[in-house]
Amino acid sequence: MVDLSQYLPILLFLGVALAISTAFVVLPMLASRLTGSHKPTVAKLSEYECGFPAFEDPRSQFDVRFYLVAILFIIFDLEAAFIYPWAVSVFHLGWTAWFSMMIFIAELALGLVYAWKKGALDWE
Repeated sequence: MVDLSQYLPILLFLGVALAISTAFVVLPMLASRLTGSHKPTVAKLSEYECGFPAFEDPRSQFDVRFYLVAILFIIFDLEAAFIYPWAVSVFHLGWTAWFSMMIFIAELALGLVYAWKKGALDWE
């Protein structure tokens, strides 16, 4: 026979998580209704990011260079995320870790040179 009392902490955790997530959804909507901020006005519907109305259809396609720059940013951001823990512990890991990181950096540098030669970083 299975003792179901072992699952009580999990059920309590799920119940608390469900209550908190429901509160995060319902309370802002309720506060919006009570304060009157849900009523649209001309000022609320105006552009706030760039300050002027859009010239084109908002569903227009982006140039592929935006995506290439984003991918390159993610690659070099991940490189920094890998280098920091390595730099903290390199003296404890020895020469093998140093050489493996130099190979990793060389591979990323080759990727950067390749992207540069292909014109991924040229902005016209």
